[in-house]
Amino acid sequence: MVSNISRFFVWIIMGMVLIGLVGFGSFNFGSSANAVGRVGETEIDASAYFRELNAELNAWQAQTGQNLTMAQAQAIGLDQQVLSRVIAQTALDNEVARLGISVGDRNLANRVTEISAFQGADGRFDSDTYDFVLDQSGLTKREFEESLRSDVARTVLAGAVTEGIALPGVYTDTLFAWARETRDFTWAEVTTSALETPVPDPTEADLQAYYDANPAEFTTPETRQITYAWLRLEDVIDSVPVNDGQLRAAYEENIEEYQVPERRLVERLVFGTEGDAQAALDRINAGETSFDDEIASRGLTIDDVDLGEVTEDDLGAASEPVFALEGPGVVGPIMTDLGPALFRMNAVLAAQDTPFEEAREELRSEVAADEASRAVRARATETDELLASGLTLEDLAAQEDIPVGKIGWFDGMSEGIAANAAFRDAASSVTMDDFPEVTELEDGSWFALRLDAIEEPTLLPLDEVRDDVEAGWRAQATQDALEARAQELIADFQSGESPATMGLTEVVEDNIARTGFIQGTPPALIETVFDTNPDTWTTVTGGGQVIVMRVNGIDTPDQDSAEARQIKTGYGAQVSQQIALDVQDAFATAIEEDAGVTIDQAGINAVHANFP
Repeated sequence: MVSNISRFFVWIIMGMVLIGLVGFGSFNFGSSANAVGRVGETEIDASAYFRELNAELNAWQAQTGQNLTMAQAQAIGLDQQVLSRVIAQTALDNEVARLGISVGDRNLANRVTEISAFQGADGRFDSDTYDFVLDQSGLTKREFEESLRSDVARTVLAGAVTEGIALPGVYTDTLFAWARETRDFTWAEVTTSALETPVPDPTEADLQAYYDANPAEFTTPETRQITYAWLRLEDVIDSVPVNDGQLRAAYEENIEEYQVPERRLVERLVFGTEGDAQAALDRINAGETSFDDEIASRGLTIDDVDLGEVTEDDLGAASEPVFALEGPGVVGPIMTDLGPALFRMNAVLAAQDTPFEEAREELRSEVAADEASRAVRARATETDELLASGLTLEDLAAQEDIPVGKIGWFDGMSEGIAANAAFRDAASSVTMDDFPEVTELEDGSWFALRLDAIEEPTLLPLDEVRDDVEAGWRAQATQDALEARAQELIADFQSGESPATMGLTEVVEDNIARTGFIQGTPPALIETVFDTNPDTWTTVTGGGQVIVMRVNGIDTPDQDSAEARQIKTGYGAQVSQQIALDVQDAFATAIEEDAGVTIDQAGINAVHANFP
């Protein structure tokens, strides 16, 4: 039966066995903890659970750079994921034993001799190497071979379960036809110029009816009246004292920004021998090739040879000839750590020397900003203590010269201090019983707030929102008139007219895919096109637009093209593989339920005790 399993798949299994076992060996977790449970008649091996859990923790560390403790691993459910996987493997082992599936010694020997880790320098199996590798891993031959035998047997069972799973051709043909179908259609926008009579002015009854039908449009949101203290860097920066000593210290600390040596834009092309480099330079100087041609002939790109901006100290032996060039040029061959090379200099970037006096104002702004930031943070701590002692926000304004303001905040407001998410969060959750406390913001400022009152949503009187009501009524009346006119036009089209003959701007689109988009049309247009039968006029609305549309033709894709066959084959294999995995999972779940699973929590704890 093993011969029916893909040799490639078995190689994967053997590799996983070797990787999973080498370096760990067998563990004894105590006489009562060599198993962490049982599936049917088969024990869930504690060593297997330990190896899988250790591998998962190592994989997490490699991916995230973070070493998880066992408590952290348990908090995110990683231990349960590993245990579920080991239970599934044990369930397969139990079913293999029940069915009497086995891997013969000859077959197992063939598998062992094919593992590259056990082969000598000549590529053949070497028994001494075999013994050495297992000895270094702390495994005996019996332990390794039994593990390999079990894994191959599980593969046999899994292969039998998923044998023959493949998507029928009609499935991939149907999906490909749906995805690659395109359509030809005609469309035109119905605008107010197409109306036979303009939309009339609304009567008082019209306005009242619209107002009554749309109260949400004219209702104020719940508004929270809030008093807040807000101290920002700009509130204190002008009053922060900055002395000359601080400025000079900042100048020296950032001297590389103010005294920049001359730099060159340089590229380096390395050759195998000095003769090759000289021959390339000769060709360049003779005009037979260019430096770019030489780069391309080596199969390289500009990015591969670009050194960017370099100073004289950056180039080593090449610094003198490169910096001797007064303009763009090529020099070499020059020996480098990578071998003989040609250097192309593309541009000279002049040295920059900014004296302290010229940098003074810039330095003052930077130093003052730093000092202001420290001052604001210090005031935050002080203010928190003052508020805790009983001072009000108004006291802060009067006694501490801290800016205090008021805001009527509602959900969706994001102007002023409400532009800060932390303020919006605090404003939405504060209660009348809360005392102000300082909250620091990402930009270095801080605030403290107090809820003064909550104003419930209120329907504004018609007279206060009359202009808004009229605008809403006109928009709705215009939309209704355009949609009615569109239906009249469709009746004309069915009688032989066309959008063009009816005064509309007619647009014809060809080969539009489902993922297409027509600029200036409602998003629903393409979806409607693909839901409409050919030669049928219909309307599409959205965003205040009304569109009339007809499908002229359906373009089906070529199912037999090389591209189509490649896409369908790849997709079919991908889905078949996923179905096979789903079937294997369902099978493992079924045999777990049939055999019964018991877990020994003491054994689990004993394994976990081996991790920090």
